Amino acid sequence: MRVDLMTREYPPKVYGGAGVHVTELAKVLRERVEVRVHCFEGPRVSGEEGGESGVTGYDYLSELEDANATIRTLGVDLTFVQGAEGADMVHSHTWYTNMAGRWSQLMYDIPLVITAHSLEPLRPWKAEQLGGGYRLSSWCEKTAYEAADGIVAVSRAMKDDILRCYPAISPERVHVIHNGIDLDSWAVSNITPEFRSEVWKSYGLKEGQPTVAFVGRITCQKGVPYLLRALREIPKDAQVILCAGAPDTPEIMAEVESLVKELQVERPGVVWISDMLDRPTMIALLSGATLFVTPSIYEPLGIVNLEAMAVGLPVVASDTGGIPDVVVDGETGYLVPLEQVNDGTGKPLHPEQFEHDMAERINALLADPAKAAAFGVAGKKRAEEHFTWEAIGDKTVAMYEEILAGRR
Repeated sequence: MRVDLMTREYPPKVYGGAGVHVTELAKVLRERVEVRVHCFEGPRVSGEEGGESGVTGYDYLSELEDANATIRTLGVDLTFVQGAEGADMVHSHTWYTNMAGRWSQLMYDIPLVITAHSLEPLRPWKAEQLGGGYRLSSWCEKTAYEAADGIVAVSRAMKDDILRCYPAISPERVHVIHNGIDLDSWAVSNITPEFRSEVWKSYGLKEGQPTVAFVGRITCQKGVPYLLRALREIPKDAQVILCAGAPDTPEIMAEVESLVKELQVERPGVVWISDMLDRPTMIALLSGATLFVTPSIYEPLGIVNLEAMAVGLPVVASDTGGIPDVVVDGETGYLVPLEQVNDGTGKPLHPEQFEHDMAERINALLADPAKAAAFGVAGKKRAEEHFTWEAIGDKTVAMYEEILAGRR
């Protein structure tokens, strides 16, 4: 069986959870089926990360250089179709490649599988970035989803969202297969205490001091401004590590910059890292923190929570989307209650209460290091037992075989 994975992100061009997902999925699938990967942002270099055999990177079409971002994306999708000739199945990830998958399905009469990492109807703020392109990206997603032979939802909540947004899809076509974590690559044993000390010192951080960590892109769905306001309520001797970059819009970047500056004036020990960090550096930062926080207002699952759990951190996270599939309240961390506006934006109905509740749970773990450590141990065990990529690979191939058998 030859499966062609279609993705915008692939090493070394990975900046979000979908890219991490496809990277790890490709690794485990290669042990089970023939895999080819089609990705954006140009050819990969043989011998370097992402340059393995069977990976083809495509450039944007020069003829569309000045076009809307969605039009440019569809131009790349067209080139994917030609590369997919000979595949037994195509598996697309995110709206960026949904039409490449749909067109390949039609062109070669092969099954289409889609993994739902997010849904356009639940990200209306994308209209700020794409303008009319958002209407087109939404059409691409809807068209491909309704035609797909199988859809992977990365959480139970994501399956519910898919069926709510696209009622024409039958529930039998939606399979819940969680995201996973490569535990070996996130093992704290991969770094030395000396390296961790060096990293912390380079950012002006003090080891052994209560520390709150966040990792995520600066987008509306990640809820960074709510976190920054909540942090005003935590003790001033607690340090804050914000690994936050890749802003969606200049407006949200400006808002975050302003809030960070205000926080830095109010308290010492607030470190903002906007650069993409390599994994050893990220492990060094996280493994020395007290807890991890995820203030998302939209999160299909949240790979960052699994990464934090893999290094032994308790997680304080919004009670929304697929997060409760990962974080067990009162066992591996705390879930923050979140009542949301029912208009597609997911904004908190009571933002000040959300921020206060987040701060309250952060403070509870900062005040009780023994409980924080126990939650961290339980979280690591949960990641080991429920979110390995080997299990995900087996479930994914079983789904492929079921879909192919249904077409015979």
